[in-house]
Amino acid sequence: MKKWTLAFLVASLFFACQDKPEKKPNFVFILVDDLGWADIQANYADTFYETPHLDDMAAMGMRFTQAYAAHPVCSPTRAALMTGKHPNRVNITDWIPGFSRDRNNWLLETPAINHELALGETTLAEKFKEGGYQTFFIGKWHLGEEDQYWPEHQGFDINIGGWSVGAPQLKKGEANGYYAPYGNPRLEDGPEGEYLTNRLTAESIQLIRENQDNPFLLYLSFYTVHTPIQAAPERHDYFLEKKETLQPPADQATYRSEGVGKTKLIQDNAAYASMVSAMDDNVGKILQALKDTGLEDNTWVILTSDNGGLSTLFTEGAPTANGPLRAGKGWCYEGGIRVPLIIKGPGIKQGGTVSHTPVISMDMFPTLLSLAGIPHENNDGKNLTPLLEGEAQLDRESLIWHYPQYHGSAWKPGSAIREGKWKLIHFYENQVSELFDLEKDPGENENLSKVFPEKAEELQHRLMQQLEATGARFPRHKQ
Repeated sequence: MKKWTLAFLVASLFFACQDKPEKKPNFVFILVDDLGWADIQANYADTFYETPHLDDMAAMGMRFTQAYAAHPVCSPTRAALMTGKHPNRVNITDWIPGFSRDRNNWLLETPAINHELALGETTLAEKFKEGGYQTFFIGKWHLGEEDQYWPEHQGFDINIGGWSVGAPQLKKGEANGYYAPYGNPRLEDGPEGEYLTNRLTAESIQLIRENQDNPFLLYLSFYTVHTPIQAAPERHDYFLEKKETLQPPADQATYRSEGVGKTKLIQDNAAYASMVSAMDDNVGKILQALKDTGLEDNTWVILTSDNGGLSTLFTEGAPTANGPLRAGKGWCYEGGIRVPLIIKGPGIKQGGTVSHTPVISMDMFPTLLSLAGIPHENNDGKNLTPLLEGEAQLDRESLIWHYPQYHGSAWKPGSAIREGKWKLIHFYENQVSELFDLEKDPGENENLSKVFPEKAEELQHRLMQQLEATGARFPRHKQ
């Protein structure tokens, strides 16, 4: 009788363990606005900035050296992250509402864009809700001018700070940029002098602590390091002193011409450096909060940017430089579209892994949903889970970018394609294409279109095919 009872208890415990549902992983997705590829130390050892927490995160996870934003400006990339679709498919190919200065001097008539992410689109948050997750949005949205298109109507249970505008506001008596008052209808003002990046992190940590027992998607979309460039409360003096110790080579130019614009070549802006540092400190706070709540081992943390660093403008004065990469935000050269990407989570087999496989914003949609075990459409992204699990390659032939509008960085309408080591950029004003070998020339300094005309023609044909397939709208010469 005693043996039977013992056997019964053992069997009961076995089946109870078998029936216990596996705990769903949590997700913290961190999007940093305008963070350049060379702004973090793990990517670029010569950076002026300091990012020890991001470096630690890379050491515990996987870092992608050839990660790309879906577009060289913010709103299109944000739409791609939310839907897994190329920006062409949702007709958001410029920041909302777009650049209109000097319109009368433009040679091309540029296509109109949608000023919101349509409610009919299925968002990442909506899919996570279907999978039983709590969904939280903190920070910059910039995917709809009217409030009916803001995060709380796009699948997020909570929206703190997400509204129409794409940058902290500076309005006398109403808003003080990164310091309270914020003038943000979705963020209550804190005490005078409160720093926005710290506040958004504090809100995020509170939600993490309140939802330790519920699976969640926390989408933390920092406004930093977007303009206005305002020194963070910590370490500005430190970087001012560090700047004084800089000794660039005597023949090092500060700027180079970029079309009709100027690209900054040296990182030396102490205020910008303090903003990068504050962002890094706050990422560290998020990682510590996950550890303190016991959630670290069951939480995926992803950090990336919506476009390259702001290094190119019509005139001198950009706040950062993108290292060896050419141009910056607004341009389809590498400096405008290559971005940091670090993924840390329970499925990473070996911390500190570095992947050189080209990946892009749309990949986040199927990757996060696959890690969460939530069924989804493939859309335009690729599931990166095999890379995270140790496979070396990704089944994809090419990546394309389409920016048929003008931009304040001095960019003129164009498109680009990358296929293997080859990159082609096509400009619509003069119908000129430039060809680069990214293996030998990541800085895109040598145009090889006349050296390899057949390759240039082949890539241009493939680019136009893919643009048509994604529903791209094109600029046209004025009548």
